[in-house]
Amino acid sequence: MPGMTLIIIDMLNDFFRQHTHLARQRPRLVGAINMLADAFRYHNQPVLWVRQEFAPDLHDAFLEMRKHNLHVTIAGTDGCEILPELDHRSTDKTIVKKRYSAFFRTDLETTLANVRPDLLVMAGINTHACVRTTVIDAYQRDYEVVVATECIASYDEAHHDMTMRYLDGTIARLLPNREIIELLGS
Repeated sequence: MPGMTLIIIDMLNDFFRQHTHLARQRPRLVGAINMLADAFRYHNQPVLWVRQEFAPDLHDAFLEMRKHNLHVTIAGTDGCEILPELDHRSTDKTIVKKRYSAFFRTDLETTLANVRPDLLVMAGINTHACVRTTVIDAYQRDYEVVVATECIASYDEAHHDMTMRYLDGTIARLLPNREIIELLGS
């Protein structure tokens, strides 16, 4: 079996509260992500959770947030917490990020170097922003990447679709849960 790591990005309360398009997809996404996380754990493969969090004064936030005084996923609020119905376990690693890419100034690269996966599987939101930049950064680090098609979404459907076309086949493979679970068992 190839070494695989599941990376779940930004499944946070604030995003599902702010965007009705995401809120409508919440039950589907939660079910699909929990299914995939269970399969990874069954096969003793790592599950990593990535969540965005900023200080209340936004000193660590990205430029747009500071310029427009946007307060989202703020430390000390439940808005920066992972959706409660997701099977997020204390044995899973959680990485806090400050920018779109889960690699930017985090310990993700070190974590992966210790685990040494052959394949990264990406899940979460938003497809066109945090998922896309993390997938590209993984690809730039020579990781084989799979995007779990049932486990990702975006509040912007047009940009979601465009990103899927952009990533498909060159930067990442797009696979449903069934095929990812088959890879885990191979």
